[in-house]
Order: sequence, then structure tokens, then C-alpha cells
Amino acid sequence: MCIRTVMTYASPVFAHAAPKALHRLQIIQNKFCRVATDAHWCVRNSILHRDLELPTLSKYMKDASKRFFDIAGSHPNALLRAAVDYQPPPPTHFIRRPRNVLFGPPDALTAAVASLNDVNDTHD
Repeated sequence: MCIRTVMTYASPVFAHAAPKALHRLQIIQNKFCRVATDAHWCVRNSILHRDLELPTLSKYMKDASKRFFDIAGSHPNALLRAAVDYQPPPPTHFIRRPRNVLFGPPDALTAAVASLNDVNDTHD
């Protein structure tokens, strides 16, 4: 939860962060989850996230960005409404903008948690 408040406050900045920096933050979140649940080293991080119903940092950032752009579309400020109309550059472009976060593929941990949730939904 410590990381999440900073990520929410500075989400436009973290949308430009290097993947390695985000991966390091994910490692810290995984360690907090492991200590909080007193899980053994052999328990996968995806299992911890599924059981705690805690999204990964990349999924959380994607959701936060989506909420921001949904709210900005109906905001009275014209500059915020213009941010919604922003079209991301082609995928070969190397600059990541906050809107590109919504269209990027999920990382491996997020994909693993999503597949575990899908498996659980089909068995229920």
C-alpha cells in the first residue's frame, strides 16, 4: 500500500518510467506480500497476488490511467478534455506517453495472475 499511494499520486511520471524501475517496484511489492502472508519461498508471486486479490503494479497503473482518461473526458477544463483526444504514436516510436500505457501488452506476472483468475472463474 505504501507504493500504491506514490504510484497514484505520480502516475503520469511512472508512465514514463523505465520498465526496469517498474520491475524493481514490483519486486518490492512481492516481498511485502510474501512477508505479510508468511508464505514460503516456493509459492509463486502470481498465486500470492491472486489469493490477496491484489493487482500487479502494471495492472494498477493501467487501471488508474483508464480511470483518469474516463474522468478527463467529462471535465470542464478544455486542456484535460484535449488529453483524451490524444492519439498515441505508432508502436515503432520509442517515446512512451501516458496514453500508451493503456495499449501496451501486460507483463508476465500480470498475465499469469489473469490466467489464474480465468481458471478459477471457469471452475466456479
